[in-house]
Amino acid sequence: MNRKAKKLAKTGAALTGAYFAAIMPRLANRPEPMPKVYYAHRGLHDNGGDAPENTLAAFQKAVDAGYGIELDVQLARDGHVVVAHDMHLKRNCGIEKNICQATYGELQQYPVFGSDQRIPLFEDVLKLVDGRVPLIVEYKSEFSVRELCRKTDALLQKYTGVYCIESFDPRVLLWYRANRPKICRGQLSFNYQKEKKYEPPYFAMRHLLTDIFTAPDFIAYDCTDKKAVSLVLCRKLYRCPAFAWTVKSAEELKEVRPYFDYFIFEGFRP
Repeated sequence: MNRKAKKLAKTGAALTGAYFAAIMPRLANRPEPMPKVYYAHRGLHDNGGDAPENTLAAFQKAVDAGYGIELDVQLARDGHVVVAHDMHLKRNCGIEKNICQATYGELQQYPVFGSDQRIPLFEDVLKLVDGRVPLIVEYKSEFSVRELCRKTDALLQKYTGVYCIESFDPRVLLWYRANRPKICRGQLSFNYQKEKKYEPPYFAMRHLLTDIFTAPDFIAYDCTDKKAVSLVLCRKLYRCPAFAWTVKSAEELKEVRPYFDYFIFEGFRP
């Protein structure tokens, strides 16, 4: 092997080692794994009925059926932690306003998908669930990451049920790693290029290259990308649990079951 070939081989080995280090999740002192139940995406919801997504009615139905719950938290303008997925109110309430522009009191004026339900306070959701089923709490962190983490965590510290946190935003996991290291934390991801996001940060998040900083306890990945290389390596090489989102039929559940350990579902009952 000539000098140039040796240099290339050495560089290749270094890059490979750096990649495996970058995608490494937490390996030591992992928290207890989440219960092996199915998790209802935004509650056991029907956006055309009386229990639309991320409402108390949808969460009550999930509890009654014995399903775990996945839900989303963000901040209203007055600092209340509310449960809603979209940052904007157009899809769920038909209002041309961002949630961060409305107080909690204002949000109570807007029906969710035309029902009698309203966007709830996170603390009211915790009171309703009362530890009866496990929770996956997704942090929607476009604004005020530290404030959202601090205020949501303050509510969760008073909660006695089983829960974990997750986010697409690595800054949320960094906050938890620094401030609440014993809490189970998960990195959400998918193929960002499907949404034409080609900037380096999205490339890094798609391939889980931020794990070296955030040390997640699980990966929650778009189930349609079940063979994503970094996901497979995290699960197989590092024994990192993988959560599938969002499974939408019994047929899809059967298809993705070999690739994941936990399943977040909607539109059917597994």
